Amino acid sequence: MYGTGTKKMLNMLILNILKEYSDSEHRLQQQEIIDLLESNYGMSCERRAVKSNIVSLQEMGYEIEYKNGYYLKKRDFTDAELRLLIDSIFSSKAITDKEAHQLVKKLERYSNKYFKSHVSHVHRVSSGKNTDNQKVMDSIAAIDTAISGEKKIGFSYLQYGIDFKLHRKRDIRYIVNPYQMISDKGRYYLIGNYDSYDNISHYRIDRIYDVEVLKDARKPMKSVKGLENGLNISEYLSEHVYMFSGKSEHVKLRTNEALMDSLIDNFGKDFRVSLGEGDDIIVDLKCNPDAFFYWVMQNGQIIEVLEPESMRERVKNASYEIYRKYDH
Repeated sequence: MYGTGTKKMLNMLILNILKEYSDSEHRLQQQEIIDLLESNYGMSCERRAVKSNIVSLQEMGYEIEYKNGYYLKKRDFTDAELRLLIDSIFSSKAITDKEAHQLVKKLERYSNKYFKSHVSHVHRVSSGKNTDNQKVMDSIAAIDTAISGEKKIGFSYLQYGIDFKLHRKRDIRYIVNPYQMISDKGRYYLIGNYDSYDNISHYRIDRIYDVEVLKDARKPMKSVKGLENGLNISEYLSEHVYMFSGKSEHVKLRTNEALMDSLIDNFGKDFRVSLGEGDDIIVDLKCNPDAFFYWVMQNGQIIEVLEPESMRERVKNASYEIYRKYDH
């Protein structure tokens, strides 16, 4: 229950009621607001006080309209925006199921009771693809601190064993120069440089554990191969499908227009297309070779790699090995 001193907060309590119980489809009369003040906060209020406090809120910039009742016209997030954010959280594989539900609970504070009833089922849903690492949020906070302070980090890296549990990949600690965290296909990655080498490396943040921000300054980005001119995130993602490390190379392939959706989804729009014979198209793009190889193997029946010859041989040899397994 709220004490008499809370009358100074009456406008905020009325705002809370409008946030929770009103929208364009659910408008509140003055008496309904009075009843909710009494039932929710134990506060009695006169009609004149309701009106004067709503006027005060309007003067403060809140878009409260009256048409057959009061309602809050504009919120921080629309229902569609909230739904998009909630779906994004539950499709993320970078956080635990528990953390996903906690984040959704926080987002729901920006909605009203009617929206909550529409999405109540999500609290019973688990994707089954969330990480088991309970320290992801701690890792993100520590990595962010290190990136901002341009410091190295130390951490353990995890992998699943046959017991379906996460274990340290190596006994040694990884020492890494962190530059950027990026999201790709529901995973969250750290782009950096393993301190003993001079090339780019990246790590799944849901596999990083026990992060320590070190006192040592990180390497300048320009001293890392591939980052001499900084990090272009959109270009990096389009060239590193499946987040394989390594230098990109130009490849050429023959396919047909039906594959354009997959090409754009995986490589963006920074590639060239020319017409081949019949319905064929010739595609010229730049990509990490390991990532390109695995993408080709998924779409091998409608793709022919034309260049480079080394990639043709790699795909041919892999296809033959697959054929041998079934040739009996």
